[in-house]
Amino acid sequence: MESHLCFTWMLLCLLLRSMAAQNTPPEGVLNCCEGDVLFLLDSSGSVSSYEHSRMLTFLSELLRPFSLGEDQVRVGLLQVGTQPRLEFGFDSHSTQSGLQGALKNTKPLRGDTNTVEALRMAKERVLRPGAPGRARAGLPRVLVWLTDGVKPGDVVGPMAELQEEGVAVLVVSTGHGNYLVLRQVASPPVENHLYFVDIDDLSIITDDLRDAIIEIIRAERITVRDVSTNSATLQWRPVLSGLTGQYEVRFAPVPTGGAGGGGGTGTSQSTSGSQYQRLIRGPDSNTAQLTGLKPDTTYTATLTPESNEQSFNALSVSFTTKPEVMSPATVMVSESGETSVRVSWGPLQPETVTSYYVEYSALPRGKLHATTVSRTQNSTLLRGLQPDTTYLVTVSARHASGKEKAMSVKACTQEVTPALADLQLTTVGSDSVQVDWKVSVPGLRGYWLTWEGEQSSDQHSSFYLPPDSLSTRLTNLPPSARVCVSPIYRTARGEGLCCTAEFHSNALAYGYQS
Repeated sequence: MESHLCFTWMLLCLLLRSMAAQNTPPEGVLNCCEGDVLFLLDSSGSVSSYEHSRMLTFLSELLRPFSLGEDQVRVGLLQVGTQPRLEFGFDSHSTQSGLQGALKNTKPLRGDTNTVEALRMAKERVLRPGAPGRARAGLPRVLVWLTDGVKPGDVVGPMAELQEEGVAVLVVSTGHGNYLVLRQVASPPVENHLYFVDIDDLSIITDDLRDAIIEIIRAERITVRDVSTNSATLQWRPVLSGLTGQYEVRFAPVPTGGAGGGGGTGTSQSTSGSQYQRLIRGPDSNTAQLTGLKPDTTYTATLTPESNEQSFNALSVSFTTKPEVMSPATVMVSESGETSVRVSWGPLQPETVTSYYVEYSALPRGKLHATTVSRTQNSTLLRGLQPDTTYLVTVSARHASGKEKAMSVKACTQEVTPALADLQLTTVGSDSVQVDWKVSVPGLRGYWLTWEGEQSSDQHSSFYLPPDSLSTRLTNLPPSARVCVSPIYRTARGEGLCCTAEFHSNALAYGYQS
């Protein structure tokens, strides 16, 4: 008697375990997706009651793992007959029990295979976003056509129109339909979206077809943003709103990762010895700050929604932190003057840099000068430099880690721009003047002298004088001639001084240098 009871108990345990395994959704399907899927089911006279029942059973198993609802997957069913009929639309069932009951109660239509009219209804009343109950704008839309392949009609054009509007078309044929036609209407890649299978073997394509649908409507429910060298922000679409529970976040460098762990926040160790960090967030949260990361390292973050009211699958995402940028990464020169330049660098890293050391010397072999700059500054003004000189400036950062990084740049001071200190015209006779000028700083490359008559612009002349010239005499000038002397620098002609020659003369000839 006792052995009989033990045997009965073992059978019961095996049965319960088998039932639990059957009701467990495939890994990664719960809350994986967001989109609208319309099934176009052939229930015309060419489809027997047995075949129709097998198709509905196939749909039941295909859809059972999906999470349904406004922020999840929505399902519609449109049957093909003489008068196609929408059995239920996208907003009809938000629970699996409701959907499974509706599929179980669906009856065949019989009559002709009016697929073209059914496609028109699908396009105008179901798959085109707009009115309530139709497909949602901005989300993936999928049409799955189940047919026995018998006289479907001219479906190529209507199917092409749906695809042009962004609808993905998948085809399952249980008969001997026209392969070329079915291949033409299925969305690429055809090898993943077109299936030929016997009515009694539909179950063998369940996983493949489900995976093809998931690939189209998979929702990006977890993302990583604001990635830096040592931190990142994990963001997810909340699924626990209105429920009791929490989000568990684990993150670790690839390929190490952990399992297990306590509550609150902290660092745990997996059985393999690698460490991961664990965070807990409330049911209304949708972000978590991941800190303490290593630069230029690939991490995997796993988000697990936990609730006693509903099952959720874990979501994972990988990301790579930015490489460490040690200051200085850039060095720039600005505010260049005759005896000073400003040197700037970046990025400013006061948390890792103890000080900056700036060295500079005139090229090619000038005296080396140096100055120390606080870690909170990213620029300094170098003074007491020589005009019109190229300097080599090197900025070195001394990091708290003991490392040093240096970067150099060439800086050029402006050349001195001496102005003429004085210009005098002394009349010599009735048509000649003595021109004298003074400069405040030596180093000019010469002078440019011009004169022009007051009465006529045709009376003018100009010529160059060497750097050691500080005077010249002009003869045969017209009355009230305007005389100007301009300094010539290494790169350009400077602004000069002008005077008017005051004497009376009727001479019309041009002046000349004497």
